[in-house]
Amino acid sequence: MRVTIRQVGPEDHTAWLRLFAAYAAFYQIDLAPATAAAVWGWIHEPANPFWADLAVTPEGEAVGLVQYQLMHRSLGGSMTCYLSDLYVAPEARGAGAGRALIEHVRGFARQRGLPGVRWLTAESNTAARALYDTFAPRSEFVLYSIVP
Repeated sequence: MRVTIRQVGPEDHTAWLRLFAAYAAFYQIDLAPATAAAVWGWIHEPANPFWADLAVTPEGEAVGLVQYQLMHRSLGGSMTCYLSDLYVAPEARGAGAGRALIEHVRGFARQRGLPGVRWLTAESNTAARALYDTFAPRSEFVLYSIVP
């Protein structure tokens, strides 16, 4: 499947929300309207280092979403790119949209001289992990998440 990767614009709200809500549902998270509104605001706030891009078919259908941001990496003494959200619609999986979105974020990082791109996924997300494993071996780090 041939896709074009382009920045999310104000006119993309419906397509973005459809993909973002499907991403949340995949991880069994009920996407609250206030949460979606906050993230939409981050995307369009020029001073906020948070970006969102769509994978779009030649017919104009948005079939994938990637959202990413800058993150301090204290042991490296630099910023790195954190790929926070990646989602490809089920009908487009396995056809190259996910790889294109990751390569797009890699290009973003290269253009800014960032040392790398990082992301997390669920252990059980085997289909996505098969793609991710083609980029690098999984790290040995374990994520902990606590309530303050």
